[in-house]
Amino acid sequence: MATNKTHYNLVYLMLCCTVAAFGGLLMGYDSSIISGAIEPLSTYFQLSPAETGWAVSCIQVSSLIGCLIAPKISDHFGRKRSLCVTALIFAVSIVGTALAHNFTTFILFRLFGGLAIGLACVISPIYLAELSPSRYRGRTTALYSICCVGGQSVVMLTNFFISKSMTADILVDTGWRYILSSALVPCAALLIFIAFIPESPRWSVFKGRDKEAMNTLGKISNPEHAKTVFSEIKDSIKVDPTNLKGKLRLNKKTLPLLIIGIGLAIGNQLSGVNVIQYFGPTLMKNVTTDNNTAMFLAFVLAFAQFLGVIVGMTVLDKIGRRKLLLWGALASALCLAYSFAAFYLRFPGVYSIIGLFAFMFMFGITWGQVIWTVLGEIFPMEIRSICVGISVCSLSVANFGVSTTFPIMNSNPYLQEVFHGGFPLLLFSGFSLLMFVFTYRFVPETANVPLERIETIVLQKYYGRDIEQDDLPVNAKIISNMGDGIK
Repeated sequence: MATNKTHYNLVYLMLCCTVAAFGGLLMGYDSSIISGAIEPLSTYFQLSPAETGWAVSCIQVSSLIGCLIAPKISDHFGRKRSLCVTALIFAVSIVGTALAHNFTTFILFRLFGGLAIGLACVISPIYLAELSPSRYRGRTTALYSICCVGGQSVVMLTNFFISKSMTADILVDTGWRYILSSALVPCAALLIFIAFIPESPRWSVFKGRDKEAMNTLGKISNPEHAKTVFSEIKDSIKVDPTNLKGKLRLNKKTLPLLIIGIGLAIGNQLSGVNVIQYFGPTLMKNVTTDNNTAMFLAFVLAFAQFLGVIVGMTVLDKIGRRKLLLWGALASALCLAYSFAAFYLRFPGVYSIIGLFAFMFMFGITWGQVIWTVLGEIFPMEIRSICVGISVCSLSVANFGVSTTFPIMNSNPYLQEVFHGGFPLLLFSGFSLLMFVFTYRFVPETANVPLERIETIVLQKYYGRDIEQDDLPVNAKIISNMGDGIK
């Protein structure tokens, strides 16, 4: 049982989590880097609007495969080695897309990079959730969002400086290749530093590597507390022999968890945030005709989200996941509604885009990071990998749909004439309101709750009643009798 004598090695914990969160940085960098390259690339390959949308969104198709294979890879090889494989796949994809001399080759290597995005989306949040004590879990898992959004911000700034240093002709001929190849830097950083972090202690217990798990737990907290945590993890896993198979069986216990995970993942994308990340410069050309100005405004938008994530990290464990999700959905709806009005009524100057800046900032505080924390913690250990994989897979499907349809909507003559480029923003505002309702009804508060207890809380919220002891998941019955758990 946790006591006031529990001490944590926060420096060691944060360093390990920062390295693991580099999976998010690679994902953010690689997925958003296309924003600066898409227009010169489209000119170089002479793409239609539909092909332009495919060039951006194809990465989400293969990321579905990455999400689906990530559970088996991470459960078999471990979280740490799986992250190493992810970085290597990223590197191959980056080199291939940067050197591509025809559209088909570009698409093939970009699809290969999507595998790595799918792996990173699943493995990094799981590692962060499994390594972290409950009282710090919100802050450590938020590192994933910080790295992801930080990578996007660096991409936008890189795009701006490369674009500014070249003429339009050079940018079309070779400049976009330099933009894409810059992603090799974070790949190298992850491959170097990952050698210094431990394996997830929960995965080690899951695989019967008790000594390795105790070693890691002992580095995170004092020996007495490490033994308590180890016992709780051990009991939560060994209770049911079928758990060791890691198979997902849909029933009244697992289906609600999946519905919530999938719902939150899809809602994250229906806000339209990735449209702003992928097509930032394109979207900004609705309010400015200068390419460099559009690039810089896209960077400011990404940086606004980065600042939001930093702020959100400091309040995630204090305010809680549920409140931030509710406030974020409502704020997104209001900011996007204002942005629609600004585009529709053609507000002048900064008034035309201030709503988008506010949206990105509020999204960073709330949905931009909370979603990854919740997905990493609501599922029990034995099905965590596969359920996170399915949830992130649904996120990729939604991302693909939004990314593919945006350039078509944005270039539609009728929609441009009637809504002046604001129609997608109106849709995203409506979807944000739907997510407010979904969160209010189904999502409970999970802040400062041990991982082994969260399943019970989620089920109680979903069914709208207290769950009888006989109805509890097997793991939850044991944990409910063990005191305060991992504090």
